[in-house]
Amino acid sequence: MQRLLWIGSPFFCQALQSCGWQDVALHNFEDARVFCWEDLVRLAGFTPDVLVVADKSRPPFVLGMERFPCLTVSYSVDSHIHSWQPLYAQGFDACLVSLRGHLERFSGPFLPPERVWWSPPFAQDEDQPRPDAPKLWDCLFVGTVNENTPRRAAFLQSLAGRLPGLHVQRGNYRALFPQGRILLNHCEHGDLNFRVFEAMGCGGCLLTPRVGHGLTELFVDGEHLVGYAPDDVGDALFRIGLLLKNPELMTYIGETALAEINAGHRARHRAQAFTDHLCDLWMQDAGALIAARQARAAAIREECLKMPYLLWAEELAEPALRQAYLAAARGNFGSAV
Repeated sequence: MQRLLWIGSPFFCQALQSCGWQDVALHNFEDARVFCWEDLVRLAGFTPDVLVVADKSRPPFVLGMERFPCLTVSYSVDSHIHSWQPLYAQGFDACLVSLRGHLERFSGPFLPPERVWWSPPFAQDEDQPRPDAPKLWDCLFVGTVNENTPRRAAFLQSLAGRLPGLHVQRGNYRALFPQGRILLNHCEHGDLNFRVFEAMGCGGCLLTPRVGHGLTELFVDGEHLVGYAPDDVGDALFRIGLLLKNPELMTYIGETALAEINAGHRARHRAQAFTDHLCDLWMQDAGALIAARQARAAAIREECLKMPYLLWAEELAEPALRQAYLAAARGNFGSAV
């Protein structure tokens, strides 16, 4: 395989090392900035054959990709809260989409459906059971609960009033999950989140809302996990009670969940599926695909990228970033801000 630069959240990037790539460079960052082609080549230390721009749930941070001389892939995880992502994806040769129900949103005038690939969440290799951990709580939720998650806060508050054994905490889920008999999930925006796979990867008995986005295509309710009607406290409470009365069922679900994760839902599985997609693109004449995108760069920018860039230029307070988005809307790209 060729040389790849991955910029943004790492996700399954490290697992690509075992998939036959010649070089894989990762650049994650936390400051607010944007990158052009020259910046990316400098960061990689080589001229990449493939660029992956991975979701960081922030404004678009790579500009000018419609003109880049390599294969380009956008990776969307948070399309449930970022409506601009399908437009931005039109400037790439392909797109990974985490939420199955959003695949059609990313198919557009410059990105056909055969190059929009479903890549569900996954568990990392570090997500593992701890058989020696004591079971401290009947039902455990690990995650953020604040003013930005009002549905979750209301659901957990109502559930806590009827379930004394509920424990809610932020922290290291790998240390906490093994201490819960039932691992509770809540999806604030109806998304199939990483917590599903992390809990199962830790061998937990997962209780999660039936959110769609491929959940039933990946797992069997009552076999790998237990589903409840979203935001339905009564339904969740009924299923918690049923599970607690049947500890052997909880053990069985945790074991089958772990086996299913190990069989097909670790980072290495997503890395291999991605690599297979890229191999297919190489076989289909990657050079022609890149040339076609470059030839349509002005149209891509005018029809799909200009509006979100102008909106971000108006939204952001940092003058240098505002100027960068205004310049990108005109087709001018400088060095990193």
